[in-house]
Amino acid sequence: MTHDDPAARILDRETLLAGFGPPRDDVLVFTNGVFDILHRGHVEYLSRARGLGDRLVVGINSDASARRLGKGAGRPLNSVEDRCYVVAALACVDAVTVFDEDTPGALIAELVPDVLVKGGDYRPETVVGRDTVEAAGGRVVILPLVEGHSTTTLIRRIREGDR
Repeated sequence: MTHDDPAARILDRETLLAGFGPPRDDVLVFTNGVFDILHRGHVEYLSRARGLGDRLVVGINSDASARRLGKGAGRPLNSVEDRCYVVAALACVDAVTVFDEDTPGALIAELVPDVLVKGGDYRPETVVGRDTVEAAGGRVVILPLVEGHSTTTLIRRIREGDR
């Protein structure tokens, strides 16, 4: 396994906190999600998130956590291992970690990122971890969704044989 291997960027929580947690001298950006079938909307979102700081950490819902979100029957389609590997392979992502809780609140409280990013389907007041980040002097950024790109829409198009 080399540094170029995406698996090297998939970290357990302890290793993540040792390398990315406070104190630090750079600007850490954090976001999270299921990232079931990676598509252009995800990649644009993650790339823009990375542009808000020096390093980007992505929290990925475990399979059980993703199922509890009610994304639909049979979701996630890809295992957490596969979802982590694909996200970790993106040049804009510095580290990936898995969380099994319903929300990333505990992870955010430990990591205390400088910038917490969510997609345009959120409002700042509904973002889990907002209070933690803002109390530490950080900020929450809501990035607009990339129009026409969602995993749910993609799955529907695949099932219907539609392009």
